[in-house]
Amino acid sequence: MLLLRRSIFISLFSLLLVSPVFAAGDRASPDEAVAMVKRGLSYIKENGKEKAFVEFANKSNKDFHDRDLYLFAYDLNGVNLSHGNNPKMNGKNMIDLKVGDRFVVKEMLAVVKSAGKGWVDYQWPNPVTKMLETKSTYVEKVDDYFIGCGVYK
Repeated sequence: MLLLRRSIFISLFSLLLVSPVFAAGDRASPDEAVAMVKRGLSYIKENGKEKAFVEFANKSNKDFHDRDLYLFAYDLNGVNLSHGNNPKMNGKNMIDLKVGDRFVVKEMLAVVKSAGKGWVDYQWPNPVTKMLETKSTYVEKVDDYFIGCGVYK
């Protein structure tokens, strides 16, 4: 009986050790985040930003929601125009949003204002795991706003 218990314990413990590896395979890649931003930019060109922002926030729209990927948009003053995971942010000025020691929106604005596009790393709640995780977000400026999409590491 002791041998059986020990075998079950070892099996369960081994499963716990490898499950994060399997879960990591369900995460999106940086290339997929960039591709989603590009899809969002195309959608804006074809349909206008107002319709696009509604679709970015529509969780049933699989063009803009895939696993832990979703789009968001901010104006150049830090006001959230659309958020694919948290609609409560829409219309709010998030310029002073600080997560840990990082001013997330300010850092994104600095990237788009200086280079037009690029990556920003910070901590953010993962919509799948519900845990605070390191996130790397690709942002790209369009006119007087920018859109972004990030991956969890």
